Amino acid sequence: MPNRRFADGEVVMGRWPGSVLYYEVQVTSYDDVSHLYTVKYKDGTELALKESDIRSQSSFKHRKSQSSSSSPSRRSTSRSRSRSPGRPAKGRRRSSSQSREHKDDKKKTIQETNLALLVLGFLFKPSENNTRRYNGEPDSTEGNDTSCIILEQKLKPDLEIERVLEHYSLRPRKEEKKKEEIYSEKKVFESIKTIEKASSKTKELEFGGRIGTFMLIFFLPATVFYLLLMCKQEDPSLMNFPPPLPALESLWEARVFGVFLLWFFLQALFYLLPIGKVVEGLPLSNGRKLQYRINGFYAFILTAAAIGTLLYFQFELHYLYDHFMQFAVSAAAFSMGLSIYLYIRSLKASEEELAPGGNSGYFVYDFFTGHELNPRIGSFDLKYFCELRPGLIGWIVINLAMLLAEMKIHNQSMPSLSMILVNSFQLLYVVDALWNEEAILTTMDITHDGFGFMLAFGDLMWVPFVYSLQAFYLVGHPTAISWPVAAAITVLNCIGYYIFRSANSQKNNFRRNPADPKLAYLKFIPTATGKGLLVTGWWGFVRHPNYLGDIIMALAWSLPCGFNHILPYFYVIYFICLLVHREARDEHHCKQKYGLAWERYCQRVPYRIFPYIY
Repeated sequence: MPNRRFADGEVVMGRWPGSVLYYEVQVTSYDDVSHLYTVKYKDGTELALKESDIRSQSSFKHRKSQSSSSSPSRRSTSRSRSRSPGRPAKGRRRSSSQSREHKDDKKKTIQETNLALLVLGFLFKPSENNTRRYNGEPDSTEGNDTSCIILEQKLKPDLEIERVLEHYSLRPRKEEKKKEEIYSEKKVFESIKTIEKASSKTKELEFGGRIGTFMLIFFLPATVFYLLLMCKQEDPSLMNFPPPLPALESLWEARVFGVFLLWFFLQALFYLLPIGKVVEGLPLSNGRKLQYRINGFYAFILTAAAIGTLLYFQFELHYLYDHFMQFAVSAAAFSMGLSIYLYIRSLKASEEELAPGGNSGYFVYDFFTGHELNPRIGSFDLKYFCELRPGLIGWIVINLAMLLAEMKIHNQSMPSLSMILVNSFQLLYVVDALWNEEAILTTMDITHDGFGFMLAFGDLMWVPFVYSLQAFYLVGHPTAISWPVAAAITVLNCIGYYIFRSANSQKNNFRRNPADPKLAYLKFIPTATGKGLLVTGWWGFVRHPNYLGDIIMALAWSLPCGFNHILPYFYVIYFICLLVHREARDEHHCKQKYGLAWERYCQRVPYRIFPYIY
């Protein structure tokens, strides 16, 4: 294996792909497999370059000094010779031939540069900012595909060159030049293809890498089972020794698994109904936009009608409570089966269809994080469907089952005030998510993360069975609260919801249409990607105000359970840890994406989630 020539952090001169121009860059990393250097330009752009495209700064300074020290008299003599009328005709003809060759070389260089820039335009997704400048419109901050406009602009110099060539009648070498152009095009495309392939590989592994993700595949289901078993105990203190596991045959029941499958495919049927509008998601790496049908709220209404019909015919909905552990096992088994299917089908996906964060080349890591970005069966988007439908709506159905179970077990004609608060707060959260379903298309779950075990397990098991932990706890451990306390908890939940919803609305509206006159009061920092970073409103208060609202709401959901045990507050602790992890991931992603603009933003907005604290 050849030794690397440049060290990490070294400032060198890097050639821009497809051109002869060198710019000052900083070496950030080196890939031993592909032998490519990852370098960072001054505007924050990161590219993978071969060692032959990188030179030291000293070599450039040396050449510059040599050029400047060349004799002026020699240059003057050269000019006088070329202009001398006494030179023979043969010399003039040779000079004319050299001029033609010079023009041909110039044409070749310009075409290669234009071709490289054109391909880079497709590869790095030029922003709508550039589109508007070409069309004479004002600048914007929302990124969109401008490939057609770049194509039109890049072909104009070639047309001018054609006119020059026709004037000097250089057609005898047409076939030879055509071969050279085809070869140069192939060379540039191969270079761009190498850069794209190298840059698409996941280099920085999260969740502890291969070992960490392997352990999480077993640790996450075990955590859910432990929490559910503890809630069944008379004294659910986390300091107590974990209860013994039930017999394996009692954890599995074919009927329960059948009910789970029926629920999943019923939601799939609602998803396929031709109701609701169809919208486009954000541009993918190849510039294409996928279409999504927005009908999650309609699916919720249809589900509520179906549940109401079952209750009318006196179906025992607390069957969910009696077989809660078996439903959790069924969800875990289905999630694992779905994850295996997703990974197998991802092996046939093209490079551009793979997820940026799940393309490491390591089986366990890619299986956990998700190898394919948007797995679809026809128009049925598996990730988008699972993100909101089976788990989120199932969460509300489970809460309702816990409410009915509490009334039956404790012989109550009305549910307790604590149970009502938990059900109401979480119902508001789910209805809000379904009503604003389109907003999820701009989240990292959709735009960046692949669909693998992490999201499949999270959507189908973690959300419905962990998020309903407070309601499940209250069935076995009823907690009485007074009306003033209930009013104070309600105010706290409303504050958290207001921060969460208004912050997300500002972000989503600005991403969709930053030129909207209603958003004229918002100020932003422009970036090299064509997008803007908000520095007013909630996003000028802290960097992740939506996370702040989430944490406040999670606290309000747990307070009705009282303070006898910490178990109901597991969700709050988990949520804080999750959001801190997401915040760190977002920080790293934004720093790579926006470069110096992100550093300016961090100086302008110093607090991440909690104002004056963190």
